[in-house]
Amino acid sequence: MSSRYRKLCIYHTLDGLREGLSHFSGPSRAALLLSLHPDDPIHVLDPQYLMDGHQPKLRELFMDKQDWKTPPPAHKTLRPYELYPFPDPQLTGLLAFGGSNSDVPFLMWFTEEHPDLCSTGPTRCWLEHAAAQLVLDLAASNDMRDSASGFVLQSYATHAVRDYIVDRRNDSVGIDTHLRVYPTLDAILGISHTREEGAWPRGALAFVEPVFLKHLDFLASFPRMEQPSLANLRHCRKLLQAVEDSHRVLVSDGKTIVGITQDHLPPGSILAEFQGRHGFLFLDDEIICSFADGAFQSTNRRANLVQLEEALLESRLSYDTQHSLFRIVTDIVACAQERKHGCTLVLDLRPISRNLAGQTLHSPLDLTSKDGIELACSLAKVDGALHIGHDSNLYGFACLLDGKAVPGENRARGARYNSAVRFTAANDDIIVIVVSSDRPVSIIQRGIELTARCSWTPLPGRAPEPPTLEEWLKL
Repeated sequence: MSSRYRKLCIYHTLDGLREGLSHFSGPSRAALLLSLHPDDPIHVLDPQYLMDGHQPKLRELFMDKQDWKTPPPAHKTLRPYELYPFPDPQLTGLLAFGGSNSDVPFLMWFTEEHPDLCSTGPTRCWLEHAAAQLVLDLAASNDMRDSASGFVLQSYATHAVRDYIVDRRNDSVGIDTHLRVYPTLDAILGISHTREEGAWPRGALAFVEPVFLKHLDFLASFPRMEQPSLANLRHCRKLLQAVEDSHRVLVSDGKTIVGITQDHLPPGSILAEFQGRHGFLFLDDEIICSFADGAFQSTNRRANLVQLEEALLESRLSYDTQHSLFRIVTDIVACAQERKHGCTLVLDLRPISRNLAGQTLHSPLDLTSKDGIELACSLAKVDGALHIGHDSNLYGFACLLDGKAVPGENRARGARYNSAVRFTAANDDIIVIVVSSDRPVSIIQRGIELTARCSWTPLPGRAPEPPTLEEWLKL
């Protein structure tokens, strides 16, 4: 195997994995630990510093201990693309999959565990497939494959969801099943963007293993020869209206719509909850992923406010005050996203709240009460910002934010975002949360977006040799 071919395989696989996970879970990074021969050290490929901060644990696992160098007896029974799995090192905030076989003594992929994941299962399946693809590429030594794995991993979302569902159903109902998962997922995506009289689908559709249908108590069922075909998406979309805004569920055997039930679903059932332009996919009681715009996504569609939580922790506020403010912001942001409108929240952390240009209130509104938070959610729809003090009171709404131009402005964003950048650059002890109507949430403090991410662009030219783990630990 030439050094050039090996580097191309690794870099194309890394890039494909990163691109695919970024579409599925939002901006994602990936890293690789790899040893190609029993006597070779572990090499580290981490172009985006995903592993930074985990050096002590990696040293303990792979430098102080040499267990990974001992090939297990199971290697002799593995096929060329199969790996004997290594245990997950359980690094905080990271997901990992690694293994070995007779051709590759050690291989482990890493990616970040996003805080808004519905389930880590599909992402773990993605890493497992990336490992298998790289092992195949390295064993093939064929220039025709040097970029093939990258293209496969870029569009692996549906396959990752399917692989995880199949694994879980094998555990719960066995491997001898008649419900095919790929056609089920295709039907869910097809129905999700089929509108009826301009309305997006709402309601629940369950896919039940055919052998369990006889145990269901149906409110209404259809004769065998008249059951609507699942391939007729528009007909299925029309029938979904019968279960809107209710506890009723449409039931399918994977080929046709069988009937309507309110009964508890049997094990191994796949449930799609349509909620308008998006929806959620469940296996039994476990949420697997969401879907929108004809694609599966890992997000639970709740705002990621981790950076706000960290900013509050760094403030001088008491823990109870931090918790109260975080809950208030979470409620208002969730309401704005559900109603699909943008808004701006100004958290004033000063002991005495300043005056902002806008509609002030005769008496501050207590946002710790149910009536107060409901009113604040409605006031968030008015143009301008909500002014929230450190005491969890609302001091004003429709507030105007101004300031001088600063380098952190982004002309690709709207006035709401850029005015928040200017205002926070001129005012300390202020945190501004900007919610866009298309769901992204920005946390801005001191003129800097805390939620901003830098994209990785591979440098042109010849790829360098990845450093060994020992060299990388000394960097």
